[in-house]
Amino acid sequence: MSHAAVLKNTRRWPQLTWPADLYLEGSDQHRGWFHSSLLASLETDGRPPYKAVLTHGFVVDGAGKKMSKSAGNVVAPQEVINKYGAEILRLWVSATDFREDVRISQDILVQLVEAYRKIRNTCRFLLSNLYDFHPSDGPVPDADLQEIDRWALFRLQILNEKVQRAYREAEFHTIFHALNNFCAVDLSSFYLDILKDRLYASAAKSPERRAAQSVLLETLTTLVRLMAPVLSFTAEEIWGYMPADLKEKESVLLTTFPMASKMGRPPEQKFSEKEESNKTFLETWGKLIEVREEVSRLLEQQRREKKIGSSLEASVTLYAEGESWVVGLDKPYPLYKLLQEKKAFLPTLFIVSQVDVLPLERKPEGVATFQVKESPLAVQVQPARGTKCERCWIYREDVGTDAGYPTLCGRCAGVVGADAAGPN
Repeated sequence: MSHAAVLKNTRRWPQLTWPADLYLEGSDQHRGWFHSSLLASLETDGRPPYKAVLTHGFVVDGAGKKMSKSAGNVVAPQEVINKYGAEILRLWVSATDFREDVRISQDILVQLVEAYRKIRNTCRFLLSNLYDFHPSDGPVPDADLQEIDRWALFRLQILNEKVQRAYREAEFHTIFHALNNFCAVDLSSFYLDILKDRLYASAAKSPERRAAQSVLLETLTTLVRLMAPVLSFTAEEIWGYMPADLKEKESVLLTTFPMASKMGRPPEQKFSEKEESNKTFLETWGKLIEVREEVSRLLEQQRREKKIGSSLEASVTLYAEGESWVVGLDKPYPLYKLLQEKKAFLPTLFIVSQVDVLPLERKPEGVATFQVKESPLAVQVQPARGTKCERCWIYREDVGTDAGYPTLCGRCAGVVGADAAGPN
């Protein structure tokens, strides 16, 4: 009768209400506390004493065996905190499906430490590139966002909705895996890797750099608020290092879950990957990402063979199935057309110095063909043309065209020259 003794005692605890929002205990209480409380409450009040019940398994070792001192397989929480910190213990709790028996071992904790490091370092990168981004410089127009920025915001919105839904449904392991995958795959291995040239080599106040920073700010503030209920200390530490004019509250724990401001959609209105325009956009980028993965594989092979060092030392030629999409076929070859349309952006996407797109029939012998979304494609990697720019490290044919900056490409010479001239 604890529900009645506590929740109905409004004189002592006026902030509590009956019935309880949640009963939480181990799975052995299905025939214990949960059951006996239900019977008593039905008899006295005609309804259950709780609105919801959440049951969890028991902590076992890495092999799934019951912990005991005699077996020497006990992992004490304080030992974990002393060795790894409280955040790793909290992350372990959130990373497990509590409905089953929960495993813990040193190997599991080491894996979680690596995942935590990836999340933390991703936030460090985001934070370190916002030091000179200030709202007082004016809003960033949506027209300044590049397609890859829009892709990043789409992925961020999908993450936002997935994590908030997981919190509502107590699917805490989904939260961990979603945050970890987003930081490791969508950000570190893709978007942020591609973004470095724009952040480091563009003019400080250029529209393209400020557009990138606006996405970084949206991403950081969303990530920190989503992780705050689990990685509370880390989230508060990150929030403390954010410039004061970039945050709305003194503490992240005083904020609410993020709205989808960049997507212009309130959280209760679900973002749909099936909406036609969104579906087409995501499919297009799915193809580009698949092409990038194949190019990256071949670049890595060239590095192992000592043919190139950095990927910027390479020039890539893509051979897609033919020019016939231009000359009268009812159904075009979408991959060739897509690569032609995105040709100017492909060097940035692949992090190489040049990219050429040619018909498949011009592919040299010995260059392998693979399939991208059922469309044939061949990739050839060759040494980059031109000279290495001393500032951006990209090989360009216009290096030295500005006599004042003989070791710089045209873009970098313009940026450095403008900086040297100072404000008008």
